[in-house]
Amino acid sequence: MEKSFSAEKISDTQTRIHTGSREILIVGTAHVSAQSLTDVQNAIAAETPDHVCVEIDTERLKNLENGRKWSTTDLKDVLRKGKGFMMLANLALASYQRRLGEDTGVQPGDEMKAAVTASREAGIPFSCSDRSIQTTLSRAWRKSGFWSKMKLLASLTASVLSNEKASPEDIENLKKTDAMQGMMQEMASYLPSVKTVLIDERDRYLASSIFTAPGEKILAVVGAAHIPGIVKNMEEMARGSATADVSEIDTIPPRPWFNKALPWIIPALIIGLFVTGIVRSGMQKGFEMSLVWVLANGIPASIGALIALAHPLTILLSFIAAPITSLNPTIGVGMVSGLLEYLFRPPQVKDMETLNKEILTVRGWYRNRVTRILLVFFLSSVGSTIGTVTAIPWLTRIAGS
Repeated sequence: MEKSFSAEKISDTQTRIHTGSREILIVGTAHVSAQSLTDVQNAIAAETPDHVCVEIDTERLKNLENGRKWSTTDLKDVLRKGKGFMMLANLALASYQRRLGEDTGVQPGDEMKAAVTASREAGIPFSCSDRSIQTTLSRAWRKSGFWSKMKLLASLTASVLSNEKASPEDIENLKKTDAMQGMMQEMASYLPSVKTVLIDERDRYLASSIFTAPGEKILAVVGAAHIPGIVKNMEEMARGSATADVSEIDTIPPRPWFNKALPWIIPALIIGLFVTGIVRSGMQKGFEMSLVWVLANGIPASIGALIALAHPLTILLSFIAAPITSLNPTIGVGMVSGLLEYLFRPPQVKDMETLNKEILTVRGWYRNRVTRILLVFFLSSVGSTIGTVTAIPWLTRIAGS
């Protein structure tokens, strides 16, 4: 059933919506803004809404409140389950945001935590209205093509290496419409699939959560960049041109068939080249190809481990493991190297306790045993991938000669 809908922009950070008999105030924030904390607390006190929607997922709120997000992480389990890249991406994003918040004294998520605290103190029901961060990051990765994945990895790496800081004034400017639109356009041109998942899909998800929240008067606390998209999606839901059902964007899409087949195609191709070389020219050719394969895989993988300042035995064993794991679709050299580094240099309690501080600097990433293990995992994986790509044309020439 179609409902009436009107939206009034009160300021750069607040929009009041009337739809049917309901009133919804959307309060926009910058995630490391001290002023945003005050704005959120004042809005909840002044509006006394029936319900508060907060742009955070349940797991992240739990981590913010108990302050032990990483201390309970089983790093061995992360590596065994192939989630090393996911943890690395989480840490890289956290590193960038926390560094921006250093000068303001506000850490990412503090304004959302303040909204929850203010709601509890006022006895107002609230809901965690955002999609799970793990679902969001997984969807962004799955929906990105090869070059988009490379750009995403480059962006994450740059965020770790960057010394960029922002003044409180810069942070406040992020809440202005013109600044936000410029940033969104830049992201859309550089990483369109990532922008779709991180912004557009979450606009729709947040709009659905707010639209279906209980009560006649709702207050929603969201990142200011999401306000235009939320208003647009809510209007479509109110007028009946879009559904509030977001189940299709709340799941991790299956890997494309080619991505599933590729880990099997590459070993089959390599083995086929070996067989061709041996059949055409005998075992001597097979030995020559074996040497090329071992060196092409082992050297870059061990160099990657060396750059990560891995234990000497980890570096040596990465060289040995890379040519083998590159022919095994079920295991990668990064997993082996990471687990070996864990074995030789197991993280201590202090590494977990200081992780949030250490990720703020490149030196900290190397000093902390948790992040160093992840660096070993990542850089040895990159090295082995480079080696495999390099080896295939090399082996093709030898097999055909």
